[in-house]
Amino acid sequence: MEKQTSDWNKNTKKNTIRLFRWTMAWVLTLAIATFGRLYIWESNTLLSLIAIGVNFAIGIGYIFANKHHLRGLDELQQKIQLEAMALSLSVGIVSGLTYSLLAQAKLVHPHAEISNLIILMGITYSIGIFLGNRRYK
Repeated sequence: MEKQTSDWNKNTKKNTIRLFRWTMAWVLTLAIATFGRLYIWESNTLLSLIAIGVNFAIGIGYIFANKHHLRGLDELQQKIQLEAMALSLSVGIVSGLTYSLLAQAKLVHPHAEISNLIILMGITYSIGIFLGNRRYK
Protein backbone atom coordinates (compact mmCIF):
# COMPACT_ATOMS: atom_id res chain seq x y z
CA MET A 1 0.00 0.00 0.00
CA GLU A 2 2.86 2.36 0.86
CA LYS A 3 4.49 1.79 -2.56
CA GLN A 4 1.19 2.52 -4.28
CA THR A 5 0.84 5.80 -2.32
CA SER A 6 4.43 6.71 -3.16
CA ASP A 7 3.82 6.02 -6.88
CA TRP A 8 0.63 8.08 -6.76
CA ASN A 9 2.50 11.01 -5.14
CA LYS A 10 5.23 10.80 -7.80
CA ASN A 11 2.65 10.75 -10.60
CA THR A 12 0.73 13.64 -9.05
CA LYS A 13 3.95 15.65 -8.74
CA LYS A 14 4.92 14.81 -12.33
CA ASN A 15 1.45 15.78 -13.62
CA THR A 16 1.49 19.01 -11.60
CA ILE A 17 4.89 19.99 -13.01
CA ARG A 18 3.70 19.16 -16.54
CA LEU A 19 0.58 21.28 -16.01
CA PHE A 20 2.70 24.13 -14.61
CA ARG A 21 4.97 24.07 -17.68
CA TRP A 22 2.05 24.08 -20.11
CA THR A 23 0.38 26.88 -18.14
CA MET A 24 3.54 29.00 -18.20
CA ALA A 25 4.02 28.35 -21.93
CA TRP A 26 0.43 29.38 -22.60
CA VAL A 27 0.72 32.54 -20.47
CA LEU A 28 4.02 33.45 -22.17
CA THR A 29 2.60 32.99 -25.69
CA LEU A 30 -0.50 34.95 -24.65
CA ALA A 31 1.74 37.82 -23.52
CA ILE A 32 3.73 37.67 -26.76
CA ALA A 33 0.54 37.66 -28.86
CA THR A 34 -0.87 40.57 -26.85
CA PHE A 35 2.13 42.81 -26.36
CA GLY A 36 4.14 41.86 -29.44
CA ARG A 37 1.44 43.40 -31.59
CA LEU A 38 1.57 46.58 -29.51
CA TYR A 39 5.30 47.02 -28.99
CA ILE A 40 7.35 44.83 -31.35
CA TRP A 41 5.79 44.24 -34.75
CA GLU A 42 2.96 46.79 -34.51
CA SER A 43 0.62 46.32 -37.48
CA ASN A 44 2.16 43.21 -39.07
CA THR A 45 -0.91 41.03 -39.48
CA LEU A 46 1.05 37.91 -40.43
CA LEU A 47 3.15 38.01 -37.25
CA SER A 48 0.01 38.62 -35.19
CA LEU A 49 -1.71 35.62 -36.79
CA ILE A 50 1.34 33.42 -36.17
CA ALA A 51 1.56 34.51 -32.51
CA ILE A 52 -2.17 33.91 -31.99
CA GLY A 53 -1.96 30.52 -33.73
CA VAL A 54 0.99 29.45 -31.57
CA ASN A 55 -0.90 30.60 -28.46
CA PHE A 56 -3.96 28.63 -29.55
CA ALA A 57 -1.89 25.48 -30.18
CA ILE A 58 -0.14 25.80 -26.80
CA GLY A 59 -3.58 26.38 -25.27
CA ILE A 60 -4.75 23.03 -26.62
CA GLY A 61 -1.71 21.39 -25.02
CA TYR A 62 -2.56 23.16 -21.76
CA ILE A 63 -6.12 21.79 -21.90
CA PHE A 64 -4.87 18.22 -22.33
CA ALA A 65 -2.27 18.67 -19.56
CA ASN A 66 -5.03 19.92 -17.25
CA LYS A 67 -7.23 16.95 -18.13
CA HIS A 68 -4.32 14.55 -17.52
CA HIS A 69 -3.59 16.23 -14.19
CA LEU A 70 -7.20 15.94 -13.05
CA ARG A 71 -7.36 12.25 -13.98
CA GLY A 72 -4.29 11.60 -11.85
CA LEU A 73 -5.82 13.05 -8.69
CA ASP A 74 -7.54 10.95 -6.06
CA GLU A 75 -11.34 10.95 -5.89
CA LEU A 76 -11.54 13.56 -3.14
CA GLN A 77 -9.25 16.00 -4.97
CA GLN A 78 -11.22 15.41 -8.19
CA LYS A 79 -14.43 16.23 -6.30
CA ILE A 80 -12.91 19.42 -4.88
CA GLN A 81 -11.67 20.45 -8.34
CA LEU A 82 -15.04 19.70 -9.94
CA GLU A 83 -16.93 21.73 -7.33
CA ALA A 84 -14.50 24.66 -7.65
CA MET A 85 -14.73 24.58 -11.45
CA ALA A 86 -18.53 24.42 -11.34
CA LEU A 87 -18.60 27.42 -9.00
CA SER A 88 -16.18 29.37 -11.19
CA LEU A 89 -18.07 28.57 -14.40
CA SER A 90 -21.42 29.48 -12.83
CA VAL A 91 -20.13 32.79 -11.44
CA GLY A 92 -18.53 33.58 -14.80
CA ILE A 93 -21.70 32.89 -16.79
CA VAL A 94 -24.05 34.71 -14.41
CA SER A 95 -21.71 37.71 -14.02
CA GLY A 96 -20.92 37.92 -17.73
CA LEU A 97 -24.53 37.74 -18.82
CA THR A 98 -25.63 40.19 -16.11
CA TYR A 99 -23.01 42.63 -17.35
CA SER A 100 -24.21 42.08 -20.91
CA LEU A 101 -27.79 42.88 -19.90
CA LEU A 102 -26.65 46.01 -18.06
CA ALA A 103 -24.72 47.11 -21.17
CA GLN A 104 -27.72 46.48 -23.42
CA ALA A 105 -29.82 48.60 -21.07
CA LYS A 106 -27.09 51.28 -21.33
CA LEU A 107 -26.55 51.22 -17.56
CA VAL A 108 -22.80 50.41 -17.80
CA HIS A 109 -20.07 50.98 -20.38
CA PRO A 110 -20.76 48.58 -23.28
CA HIS A 111 -17.13 47.53 -23.86
CA ALA A 112 -16.19 45.11 -21.13
CA GLU A 113 -12.68 43.73 -20.74
CA ILE A 114 -12.67 39.93 -20.82
CA SER A 115 -9.69 40.03 -18.45
CA ASN A 116 -11.98 41.26 -15.67
CA LEU A 117 -14.20 38.21 -16.08
CA ILE A 118 -11.18 35.88 -16.17
CA ILE A 119 -9.85 37.44 -12.95
CA LEU A 120 -13.25 37.02 -11.28
CA MET A 121 -13.40 33.38 -12.36
CA GLY A 122 -9.83 32.75 -11.20
CA ILE A 123 -10.53 34.23 -7.78
CA THR A 124 -13.77 32.24 -7.52
CA TYR A 125 -11.95 29.04 -8.49
CA SER A 126 -9.25 29.68 -5.87
CA ILE A 127 -11.87 30.31 -3.19
CA GLY A 128 -13.67 27.12 -4.25
CA ILE A 129 -10.44 25.09 -3.91
CA PHE A 130 -9.73 26.63 -0.50
CA LEU A 131 -13.26 26.00 0.80
CA GLY A 132 -13.35 22.48 -0.65
CA ASN A 133 -10.08 21.52 1.00
CA ARG A 134 -11.28 23.02 4.25
CA ARG A 135 -14.65 21.27 4.09
CA TYR A 136 -13.24 17.79 3.38
CA LYS A 137 -10.23 18.03 5.71
